[in-house]
Amino acid sequence: MPDSASGGFPSRRTALRAGLAAALASAVLPAAACGPNPPGGTMTVAGGEPGGFYLEFATLLADSLRRHGVATGASALETGGSLDNMDRLARGEATLAIALADAAVQRGGGMTALGKVYENYVHCVVRTDSGIAAVADLAGHAVAVGDPRSGTSLTAHRLLDAAGITVRAMPLGLNQGLAALRSGTVEALFWSGGVPTAAIAAATKEVSLRLLDLSPLIPAIRAAYGGFYDRVLVQEDSYQGIPAAWTVGVANLLLCREDLGAEVVRATVDLLLQHANELVPASSLGVQFLSPETLINTSGIPLHPAAEEAYRAFHG
Repeated sequence: MPDSASGGFPSRRTALRAGLAAALASAVLPAAACGPNPPGGTMTVAGGEPGGFYLEFATLLADSLRRHGVATGASALETGGSLDNMDRLARGEATLAIALADAAVQRGGGMTALGKVYENYVHCVVRTDSGIAAVADLAGHAVAVGDPRSGTSLTAHRLLDAAGITVRAMPLGLNQGLAALRSGTVEALFWSGGVPTAAIAAATKEVSLRLLDLSPLIPAIRAAYGGFYDRVLVQEDSYQGIPAAWTVGVANLLLCREDLGAEVVRATVDLLLQHANELVPASSLGVQFLSPETLINTSGIPLHPAAEEAYRAFHG
């Protein structure tokens, strides 16, 4: 049997769309566009770094919120990642925020979920000519561990602790980290994102890269921090020249504040259910995105009451 966190996903965007069509064929939902006065006014979605899935997804979601009349205007914010997004949400600078489940549970306080929108894949990227074959080989080396405001940084440090090694941790995000990897100033880059991540795909055209197998660390990281972490497969055709590799998967959640209006929440959830095919970035293989069955799996972060009502109405 394939691993439950990998073998069960369709392999391409067409499979995703076909599955969504079948799931929605028997259900009739109220349209997200509720009339001439959109419920959400102007909305902002806290995303992430250029070249990463957070910002791609946030941009598609903002476009969809506007197109389907959930908001009069909507935009995506470039940010440092999960931790930055949740801070912006708490300060009222964002209406919606994308965050890793482990980071969301650690932060807690005043936030609820609209759904699990996709699976994040933790990448540990090294140069093929580095001689580094396993996580243990990173001991003592310079490693880009993510922007300090990102969920990547949190997960990377947890994985290194689980491996029992000490590295020279460099607080570099995706683009700075890739530049350092190309120049040889770091030996590895941690990144948590969708597959493929556009910036990593572009880098493979300049330098030969490979992914380290992080899956042996799952029992230890689960024992220390909880069951947020799954074994997932980055398939062989995901990045040019990079063989398939097992790694760690973490749920990616769409969050809002507890005080976000019920009508806005219901309209947004209806959009997630009815127009999921609009929210898959063009670069995606379509193996990890939202579906009616997985949206409610929010890893211990409670659903907003209006979101819970919307899912109950949909599922019956």
